[in-house]
Amino acid sequence: MWNDLLAALALLLVIEGILPFLNPGGFRQTLAQIAQMPERLLRQIGLASMILGALLLYWVRG
Repeated sequence: MWNDLLAALALLLVIEGILPFLNPGGFRQTLAQIAQMPERLLRQIGLASMILGALLLYWVRG
């Protein structure tokens, strides 16, 4: 289980690093736009992301 968790964390870090590595200016603009969003919208996006991730994990792990 710990191996799977660490592998998932490592993959998350790799994926999170792709955009700032390839397009730092665009990444900075995106973060500035996100900072201007209302908290309610950010919470809704976060919730949707968690639900989608859990469903995808359930589907993949069967």
